[in-house]
Amino acid sequence: MKTIAILGECMIELNGKPFGDMQQTFGGDTLNAAVYLSRSCQALGALQPVQVQYVTAMGTDPLSNGMVARWQQEGVGTDFVLTDETRTPGLYLIQLDDQGERTFLYWRNQSAARYLLQHAQFERVAESLKQVEMVFVSGISLAILPEQDRIQLVELLSRLRESGVEIAFDSNFRPALWPQDKLQTVQACYQAMYQTTDMAIVTFDDEQLIWGDVTAYGTIKRLQAQGVKNVVVKLGAEGYLVADTDQPAPYSVATTPV
Repeated sequence: MKTIAILGECMIELNGKPFGDMQQTFGGDTLNAAVYLSRSCQALGALQPVQVQYVTAMGTDPLSNGMVARWQQEGVGTDFVLTDETRTPGLYLIQLDDQGERTFLYWRNQSAARYLLQHAQFERVAESLKQVEMVFVSGISLAILPEQDRIQLVELLSRLRESGVEIAFDSNFRPALWPQDKLQTVQACYQAMYQTTDMAIVTFDDEQLIWGDVTAYGTIKRLQAQGVKNVVVKLGAEGYLVADTDQPAPYSVATTPV
């Protein structure tokens, strides 16, 4: 059975009106990917035997324990989930105004996941990742880390790739998570990341903002020139532009409502 490890942060979500009705759940880009990939693999059964493992750090509080239990119920492996007795999960609040517009507030600077690479047991996890088939990270996985930890993670991914592990990267750019000189910092980080990436999943609007790309075809050409063999460019309602090892010339894929 193949194993795909997905590294990132899951946070507590509060959704509703401040000082009014609130719903509590949890979420995060990488955790959502892990859950939906696990569901898809379970639906395919023996046709696609894949174990999904989530890589993160959580606290020892009841909310942390409850979230981990929910992931396990979804079939997401938690062998690589570390516990930090000194920290708790991050939190975000989705506020709804009278017109239904949403705004987001975040409390994540001291979350356990932010300091994952500084955990005493992370070296054990890093060593275990040599045994998986693929490691998936996102731009948010990188953005939440302290600068030196971010560099350390990219270096780890490079070593894993050299050992035969495939690396997948969803650029998922969130400007608010990066420092004030964010564009240069993001470009340097993403440049290093693409050099160790086998599969890049990017959003064209983000690529325009970060790199000044004019067309999605230009995005694919730039990433292929950096050595990325499999590229998916997300185009919103227009679907996707894809290039891969079997068909390097870009081709379009329509979205499928579910």
